[in-house]
Amino acid sequence: MQRDLFQPEHDAFRELARTFIAKDIAPFHDRWEHEGQVDRELWRTAGAAGLLGTDVPDEYGGGGQDDFRYNVVLTEELAAVGASGVGFSLHNDVVAPYLLRLASDEQKRRWLPGFCSGELITAIAMTEPGTGSDLQGIRTSARRDGDGWVLNGAKTFITNGIMSDLVIVVARTDPDAGSRGFSLLVVERGMPGFERGRRLEKVGLKAQDTAELAFTDVRVPAANVLGEPGTGLISLMQNLPQERMSIAVSSIAGAERALALTLAYTGERTAFGKPVSSFQNTRFELAEMSTEVDVTRVYVDRCIGELVAGRLSAVDAAKAKWWASDVLKRVVDRCVQLHGGYGYMLEYPIAKAFLDARVQSIYGGTNEIMKEIIGRDLAR
Repeated sequence: MQRDLFQPEHDAFRELARTFIAKDIAPFHDRWEHEGQVDRELWRTAGAAGLLGTDVPDEYGGGGQDDFRYNVVLTEELAAVGASGVGFSLHNDVVAPYLLRLASDEQKRRWLPGFCSGELITAIAMTEPGTGSDLQGIRTSARRDGDGWVLNGAKTFITNGIMSDLVIVVARTDPDAGSRGFSLLVVERGMPGFERGRRLEKVGLKAQDTAELAFTDVRVPAANVLGEPGTGLISLMQNLPQERMSIAVSSIAGAERALALTLAYTGERTAFGKPVSSFQNTRFELAEMSTEVDVTRVYVDRCIGELVAGRLSAVDAAKAKWWASDVLKRVVDRCVQLHGGYGYMLEYPIAKAFLDARVQSIYGGTNEIMKEIIGRDLAR
């Protein structure tokens, strides 16, 4: 079906993103996978090209377009070439809303120009060694000290963890206040006591610099508190739907790519003197996957439209996230099977897609948590 989500300006942005990715990402991504992170210069180049901070007001150097569809275009084009190690989505889709909605005018002037130029790479630190989807179990804490805070704790599985210059840290600031006892503190590169642990070895997303972070008596000035103290969890709940839509967008785009790779392979590969695609089982497998991908695409696109209109609920975002990421896993697994032994070889892109896909149903809140969100809403 023809997609009616985008306008000519989005199509123009897609051409820009596609050209940039072909020139500045695709030729180098294999090397970055071996090195465990992308080149820092990539971020500056992307900033100069206008790919970072498209929704940031132009007075701070951004694109001035409060429209998630630009984020969608960039995510889809990265997924189309399997560029899974580039952390632009975390920067644009996840961190940007916190800075735009919660930062003071002074903080925006201080951080947003670098955010858009690629000089300041960002991350958000929620997950801890003993706490994943249960955010109220966070143990990283900060206590008031004069006009600032002293931060202690550890975080793990942090995307952009090695390269980040600004990290939004979720910390418990009032142990007696329950859900209103958490705040968002922005830790900057070079603050004494802020240390980065090892770059984590992952199953997939090899070029993504995922890391452990440690905070030992880090003095965070009051000027680096994002939003009002005590409102951290509320802010997380407000911003998580867009993060989950970002995962849904990446998931369905990844499923479409896996299917396209497999259509091409089964059309070229022969068995018993015939193309693999000519066998009934192959045709049925491809037909089922094509249908599942197309139906999912329609729902995800509808949710994107609702997000742009300001109407997307947390429940609908949870549905899009868990369903699209599960579709991705199922499709990629079946595509590997249709590749036969070559599907297990990393020189074939379907094998890398298989490894990269597995985390989609885990991060951003596990799919079990997504179903809990939906189930609770149904029981009201």
